[in-house]
Amino acid sequence: MPASRRIIITVPEKLLSEVDDITVFECKNRSQIVREAIGFYLRERKRVLTIEQMKKGYLEMAEINLSLACEDIGVEVNLQHLKEKPLE
Repeated sequence: MPASRRIIITVPEKLLSEVDDITVFECKNRSQIVREAIGFYLRERKRVLTIEQMKKGYLEMAEINLSLACEDIGVEVNLQHLKEKPLE
């Protein structure tokens, strides 16, 4: 593991009690539990942000596709009109 730095955090008693319960159950110390929790949070946050970016991209593409489809419909209507009009 790369160099580590010490941080001091303040947490509610109830949360610390839950962390302590996990340390006993998983045979890990508080630092290990907090490191894992931070890592999990950062991965989950990145995943959620990626999903949001993908949603935004798909919505933008949907608007572009709809616009292109509407343009094509307009061209088809004009072509159909020209086919029906007799040559003079």
